[in-house]
Amino acid sequence: MLAAMLLLYNLLQLLLLPLLLVFLGCLFCRGKYRRRLPARLGLMGYPLADSGPALPPGQSLPPSAGKAKTFWLHALSVGEVTSAAPLLAAIRESWPDGRLIVSVTTASGRLVAERLFDGLADRVIDGPIDLLPVVDHFIEEIGADIYILVETDFWPNLLGRLRQRGVATVLVNGRVSASSRAGYRRLALFFRPLFAGFSCLCLQTEEDRQAMARLGVPPERLHCPGNLKYATRTRLADQSEKIRLLPSGRLLLLAGSTHRGEEELLLRGCLELRANHPELFLLLAPRDPGRADEIAKLAGRLGWQHARRSENRPATADLLLIDTIGELIDFYALADIAFVGGSLVPCGGHNPLEPAALGVPVLFGRFMEDFSEIAAELVAAGGATQVADAAGLSRALTTLADSPAERARQGEAARQAVAKVGGVVVDRHIQLLRGLL
Repeated sequence: MLAAMLLLYNLLQLLLLPLLLVFLGCLFCRGKYRRRLPARLGLMGYPLADSGPALPPGQSLPPSAGKAKTFWLHALSVGEVTSAAPLLAAIRESWPDGRLIVSVTTASGRLVAERLFDGLADRVIDGPIDLLPVVDHFIEEIGADIYILVETDFWPNLLGRLRQRGVATVLVNGRVSASSRAGYRRLALFFRPLFAGFSCLCLQTEEDRQAMARLGVPPERLHCPGNLKYATRTRLADQSEKIRLLPSGRLLLLAGSTHRGEEELLLRGCLELRANHPELFLLLAPRDPGRADEIAKLAGRLGWQHARRSENRPATADLLLIDTIGELIDFYALADIAFVGGSLVPCGGHNPLEPAALGVPVLFGRFMEDFSEIAAELVAAGGATQVADAAGLSRALTTLADSPAERARQGEAARQAVAKVGGVVVDRHIQLLRGLL
């Protein structure tokens, strides 16, 4: 069934080849893609990142050390890179002589991976475009013994070729959202053989495991070792520069990964809160830093004086707009209170475990579908508060601003809830990987 699906997939690629070439040509004309596209096509002698040096052909990857195992871990973007960090650290510890190659699809994800995996991965590269010659080149170049896919980014040719070559393929931290479930059912002839081709699928919850079983994946390949996000690594960069940017003696509220519609609610709510708590200082980190100009104009209209992280000078105002990539966890570590965005508007929410693991009390809205289990567990542990709307957020912020003792209690409850699960989850994943090597 997998072979038939791949044949159909590649026939469609062949039929659409003229359009694909036009599309790639258009990408090549855009600067940010032109610098990465050659690497994604397997031309490894080109720069592998916007800021990276050009690598001579044939020297793009470190050589394999004889009998040492080669691990190829692939992550789509920033969220998946962050999820993979604890597993990659455990692989390095368990196989100290192993060769660890990490590929990432997005430019922002790659920048985070290069910082987060420094000293862990042998090389961070751009992921391949799913064309057979390109895929074959990457597989040959890397020579992996095992391929680990984090959460999502399913590419049929890559997975199929790895399977044909006898390379173990593992999905980790997999989840099946309600929308994904419907799509998988509609395209079952495509997805059933794709998922069944994995050597092992590690799902976040029992509900996810059952959803995969209903798609026809053999039960013996389905496992629930837990959510790797519980083992979030708090590997922080040097904080001295960021501390220099922030005013001392202020109550720091960090709103992270916010979306359009949330910033106005937060800015208005914090203006009201500052009437009783003038010490409040707001750090605002939009999910898309490209929206910084839009948010700056909104803040100005509402009467906020602001500074930008990219300006790299101490903030003299009451708002710091974090318009950079890959620094959110560092700022979470400095915060007194954290709000996790994508949750006051219907965007599915974002990961609340990063601030929780750092002992920061967490707030989020009602739209946490993508992290519903985690959100419920943190609330039950007393380390997080879920609010229904802007009024509820204002009340929760007031409670925490009024009481340092309550902030400390909730922060410690959050930290303990994460620590209790994290180590066990990683150990379970390592045992499954050992069984495949």
